[in-house]
Amino acid sequence: MIARRTGRLVIFAAVPAAVFLTLGLSGPALAEGGKAYQIDLAQLNESGSSGTVMLSLKGNQLTVQIESEGMVPGQPSAQHLHGSTKGHDFHCPDATDDTDGDGVLSNTEATHDYGDINISLTTAGDTKATSGLAVERMPVADKQGKVSYKRTIAVGQDVVDHIKDLHVVQHGIDRNKNDKYDFEGAGKSELDPKLPQEATAPTNCGEVKGAAVGSIPVGGIETGGGSPQRAAVPVTVRDGAAITVLAAVAGAVAVARKRAAAVPVRGEIAGGGA
Repeated sequence: MIARRTGRLVIFAAVPAAVFLTLGLSGPALAEGGKAYQIDLAQLNESGSSGTVMLSLKGNQLTVQIESEGMVPGQPSAQHLHGSTKGHDFHCPDATDDTDGDGVLSNTEATHDYGDINISLTTAGDTKATSGLAVERMPVADKQGKVSYKRTIAVGQDVVDHIKDLHVVQHGIDRNKNDKYDFEGAGKSELDPKLPQEATAPTNCGEVKGAAVGSIPVGGIETGGGSPQRAAVPVTVRDGAAITVLAAVAGAVAVARKRAAAVPVRGEIAGGGA
């Protein structure tokens, strides 16, 4: 049974390596002793936007790297870590949260699911929740609608302890498809009437979730209830060569699976029966 468990843990540990190597994300995420979490951003408001986020923790230093596409070209994208560091369960919303039925999931409607702003992912200056609408300090999408963002910020111990309870949300939609935020698309923002609703409505969301490093995910490989989610796998990097080592492990996943499957359980050794 020990051999089988070991084989499964190797497979679980190998998943992040392939993901990291294909992402092109680098930096403190790979620093010695750090923990990294990859998140997939899924569209909201039929925006067509998507992306990948890497959250990397080393001590109380949090590095956030975002690569997203399908954003409104040339427009700023407000972005935040939403959720709670007090144990409350928040998650990404869906179209059913459009409670007034106007066809636009507003930030107010979505906040019921993903919670208030915890950290504003600005490009400069403070990252307090009060900077949530500081659009002049938010990243701007290029002409192809792509946003690239990277920043390292100091966070409190509550964030370190509850990083998996937070979610990444980007804002900004183009309801009337004219490549800009305007009041004709969806009216005024309920957060600030000086801003169009298009500028503050969420365009995508991704959840931080998964088992702690070295433990078995509930319903995951060890329990036979599913496979590890790419958005849910944390990894601890112990030395500068960790990515090379993990890449080698990833290449051995198939072998590990075969070996794990070939090891008889105790009942089989005894001649059958559990």
